[in-house]
Amino acid sequence: MGPHPAVAAIRLAVRRVLHDILDEHHRNPGGHHRNPGGHDRVAAGPGRTPGAPRACEPSPLVLVACSGGADSMALASALAFEAPRLGVRAGGVTVDHGLQAGSDLRAAEVTLRLRGLGLGPVDSVAVTVGRGGGPEAAARDARYAALDAAAERHGAAAVLLGHTRDDQAETVLLGLARGSGIRSLSGMAAVSGVAGRYRRPFLRLDRQTARTACMAQSLPVWDDPHNTDPAYTRSRLRHEGLPALEKALGKGVVEALARTAQLSRDDADALDAWAGRAEAGVRDADGRLECAGLHALPPAVRRRVLRRAAIEAGAPAGSLFARHIEEVDRLITGWRGQGAINLPGRVVARRQGGRLVIRQG
Repeated sequence: MGPHPAVAAIRLAVRRVLHDILDEHHRNPGGHHRNPGGHDRVAAGPGRTPGAPRACEPSPLVLVACSGGADSMALASALAFEAPRLGVRAGGVTVDHGLQAGSDLRAAEVTLRLRGLGLGPVDSVAVTVGRGGGPEAAARDARYAALDAAAERHGAAAVLLGHTRDDQAETVLLGLARGSGIRSLSGMAAVSGVAGRYRRPFLRLDRQTARTACMAQSLPVWDDPHNTDPAYTRSRLRHEGLPALEKALGKGVVEALARTAQLSRDDADALDAWAGRAEAGVRDADGRLECAGLHALPPAVRRRVLRRAAIEAGAPAGSLFARHIEEVDRLITGWRGQGAINLPGRVVARRQGGRLVIRQG
């Protein structure tokens, strides 16, 4: 008899990601991935399993980020099962945010569980959470900084994250509420980070599948009380907003939002590529943006060019919202001699002699 269907599902999702990582490792051994998220397979030689490392190549290390919750414990168990079968080294990292009493003891328990699954190396990293951008954003920034540092320290090829289809649906709704445009609606990417460091194998699986897989394997899990605390926006959305939508619209809202994320990502990627090509055509010999050339571009492309220019000038991407870009856009489409536009990061945009100047100071 095979494994429980939920266990089989999480293992298959992880196996596919590990194959991708191995293929990238073969194309660029010992270096950063040139084609993160690619799906081309390296042909197997005689006696070699497709996706398995060649004898002369050191096997890549893959880490799992684990909080001890059902999603990440299911991910850790699937990685521990699949990695040795593909010749991949597998370790884990847990981050202690220090936001709850006893968080250090809980982090120690998670490391023991990860080692019990056969993972190694396993790190427990304590971080200090700041206040910038609100508690959820600050905790996320501290967590990713710790994961980046762990990946660099161990030379890991990738870090697996346990975000599910439900998390994706919540992210899409949060982006919709912010009115941040199609890129925000595209949610979380299956592959993200520098050189494709972060992988999310579970974006097509629901949260219940991960929890069921833990139950089927008798894996102990920890339910973070912050996930049910109405003080947090995502918690309210999870326990109040999405259930209300499903009550009003019927089942299938989560699946529909996840599909919206993928369609939005495809559109956003295409528009970003168009903007990248268009930008070269609207710069003069000195590299300044020409207002006439910008005006001729479709609005979606023009605003992407403006956003890229603002970020290049020093505006933090996370603080640059649609309303900022709309104000800069009016210097192109609604020019009435208005003054400079102040952007985050002490960046200023102004129109001078038919050129748009965006710079700090």
